[in-house]
Amino acid sequence: MLIPQPHHHILLVDDDVGICFTLSKLLEKEGYHVKVAPCLDDARELVQNALFDLAFIDIMLADESGIDLLRDIKASAPATQVVMFTGCPQVESAAEAVRLGAFDYITKPVRFETLIAVTRHALSVKKLHDERERHRANLDAIFRTVTDSIVMIDQDGRLAQYNIMAEHICGYRRELIGKNAAEISLGCSGVCRDALQETLGSTVPSVLKRIECRPASGKTRIVTVTATPVTESDGSVSGAVAVIRDETELVELERSLRKRGKFHDLIGFSLPMQRVFSMIESLANVPATVLISGESGTGKELVAAALHESGSRGKKPFVKVNCSALSEHLLESELFGHVRGAFTGAIADKMGRFQKAHGGTLFLDEIGDISPAIQMRLLRVLQESEFERVGESSSTKVDVRIVAATNQSLAEKVSQGAFRQDLYYRLNVVRLDLPPLRERRDDLEPLVAHFIAHFNSKFSRSISAVSDDVMLHLKSHNWPGNVRELEHAIEHACILCKTTIIARCDLPQDLFVTMQFPGDSVKNSFPPQFPSGTKLSIAEALAASRGNKARAAKMLGISRMTLYRQMGAGE
Repeated sequence: MLIPQPHHHILLVDDDVGICFTLSKLLEKEGYHVKVAPCLDDARELVQNALFDLAFIDIMLADESGIDLLRDIKASAPATQVVMFTGCPQVESAAEAVRLGAFDYITKPVRFETLIAVTRHALSVKKLHDERERHRANLDAIFRTVTDSIVMIDQDGRLAQYNIMAEHICGYRRELIGKNAAEISLGCSGVCRDALQETLGSTVPSVLKRIECRPASGKTRIVTVTATPVTESDGSVSGAVAVIRDETELVELERSLRKRGKFHDLIGFSLPMQRVFSMIESLANVPATVLISGESGTGKELVAAALHESGSRGKKPFVKVNCSALSEHLLESELFGHVRGAFTGAIADKMGRFQKAHGGTLFLDEIGDISPAIQMRLLRVLQESEFERVGESSSTKVDVRIVAATNQSLAEKVSQGAFRQDLYYRLNVVRLDLPPLRERRDDLEPLVAHFIAHFNSKFSRSISAVSDDVMLHLKSHNWPGNVRELEHAIEHACILCKTTIIARCDLPQDLFVTMQFPGDSVKNSFPPQFPSGTKLSIAEALAASRGNKARAAKMLGISRMTLYRQMGAGE
């Protein structure tokens, strides 16, 4: 049953004052806000000055026709549901009202039960209509924001939708909607549409990396095509979507420009990091939400800071929140703030992180750990750019760019029901994947040099480098903790080093667990009973490391904080 809300506004138009009075009182008693008009002129004035969810209109209004008002309302506010009253039911007038968009047709005298039943049904239908319109508007906004070309087909292979970039680059036109995508000719090879058709048939995503695209007009482009099936809640496939990313400039940059070794606070000469740098530059002034994905220790916070500093918001606040470090209630208060007396201990008003980040960027680290309640509140901020402080009923508007980060698979959490799908789509407008250190070993030497210089300044040391054998062994390490693990190892070595060259004995002993030196007995990250690469449970990792939580965390490929949190959750 639809529960009446104060925002449900109803217009009642009837020249019978008694009927207007009676019906308005009945509706107001049910909790609806009602406006009354005895004639078309008064009704039109009300419609021009306010939005109504539902209108009851008498077909016969003195010498006027309520059908004329029905036409006006459907022209100016098509979402408003209209129900017609009549004391003389006629097939012609009923058919005309329905043809013009009337929701229902009630004969007089109006029974109370009928009035309330029709009201609830009409408002329920309007709510569904409004939700569909919001969903469509959100999808359109995403389509307009994304800089990649997006093309969608339905389950029958017909062109269903495309964005403005696909129109500019590929040449799609409005009259092609509904046409068989395989038969559409745009003057190119049609590789993207072929990928869509294959995905629709196989229901398996496909990726075509850096292929040549020759549009009918313009120069050849280098694109990466990702085709993915669109699945419904019951698992059925309702279509397929292709994202066509133009990487021409990136390829040309890689070919013609000298690699940059540093970008803001990020270090990296390797090709994966050069791609990250170029991606950050491309996204810097795009208002879309960015999801940074990568293993723990890969530098997600530094990437978020680089995104902020590179764009027009660079001089505005950059506010960070570690979502996994706070309980649900503390995180809610930190994000949205609270008013005095909102809960025990709230002795004064508090400004939340969203409000502090107004005009700038809010970085939400470890976003995958937030509770369903926080997910719902965060979704509203992303959709409407407003929120309420804890204990406050009025809303506050904010202009904040959201950059989120996770070391988890949010898509997998969505499939498990642990993360809202609509929030995932909102966060995953653009995703930036960070490479782990083991996939960018060419960056080890500049990273080591950078950390040595940093800790020389911090500890007033004069260390010049690491020995050749130490560098060789650093390159052989798998670095489950990524750059953060390397930083801690160099910090430890700089503290203990008594010369100008870091030697093996200066490295932390924990590093030897996953590092093999010449002449040493084999020391793998997994004990002999577990083959390398085995997915261990927390209990197995703790048992194998004899209770050493730092080693156990390395075996599991997670941070110690995450290990502590998961151990606590399992108690």
